Amino acid sequence: MHAVCRFIIGLGFVALGNGLAACSSEEEVVSGRKSRPVPDDNAALLKLAPHFNQQWAMAKWWEDGLAEVATYEAERVIYDKVRRFEYTLITVKEEFTPHFNVKADTLQRPDLFPVMKVNQFCRIETDQYPYHYLTSLFFRRDDPLALHKMTTSSQEWCGNTFKAITDEGLHYLQTYNSYWDGQGSGERQLRRDALFEDALPYTLRSLRFTRKPTFQVVVTELQQNSKATRPSYYNAQVKVEDGLAADTPETAWRVTVSLADKKQNVYWFAKKYPNVLLRQTTWDGRNLRLKLVRRYAYWKT
Repeated sequence: MHAVCRFIIGLGFVALGNGLAACSSEEEVVSGRKSRPVPDDNAALLKLAPHFNQQWAMAKWWEDGLAEVATYEAERVIYDKVRRFEYTLITVKEEFTPHFNVKADTLQRPDLFPVMKVNQFCRIETDQYPYHYLTSLFFRRDDPLALHKMTTSSQEWCGNTFKAITDEGLHYLQTYNSYWDGQGSGERQLRRDALFEDALPYTLRSLRFTRKPTFQVVVTELQQNSKATRPSYYNAQVKVEDGLAADTPETAWRVTVSLADKKQNVYWFAKKYPNVLLRQTTWDGRNLRLKLVRRYAYWKT
């Protein structure tokens, strides 16, 4: 009952079913054995720093305790049919405890540090059964580039798949548990000199848009799917330009991420802070348009 699916959606959603094709000749790090030396990630990310506003999330905008909840009209092709559904993107500041690396229950302690949490969720109805996907990404508040932590899971009638990525300093450690034959459970090291495609809807919001930068960056392929295969890497080019008035309901920056030949993602961000994602299209046909954005407390304090 393992279905091979292609999907249409946007913003942080990932092709489900088959993993993306290998996009780089870079060898990978598996089961703690390095197939090649881990790149100097600090140097690589520092080169990107001039293109990003490291203080983007430090604005008082995020200090009212409210979450930004953006709802999108999404499409995705599953079982060769376009499925329409809602996609939810939640962005909120939290205080993390270093001991457990999760949100702290109380703020009355000296060792906490602030993070930005980005949740991506959807339920997709099909003729066979529904799909559920939830990805949680965490970034240190003063660093929109380097991923601090990510968990992503899929639930369907075929089974559950769960993946977690944590920052180990010199590399990312990915642990996984998949219901697919040949995958099962395990862990592997991932490159730390790369941005994650799952994280681009957040990371790209912090670009210094007015400078209209163009630069190259390694991008780890999307992780929100039911597979736990070793991820591939893109040597991508990013380009910022003014969006066309006809493309979005308000003035926007158009950010093109050329992952590989004939593999291009485009993101439109509002020019007004906090630069909400208005629209996204991807090379594999995923589409997303903003329906509603609001700020509210979805949990009781």
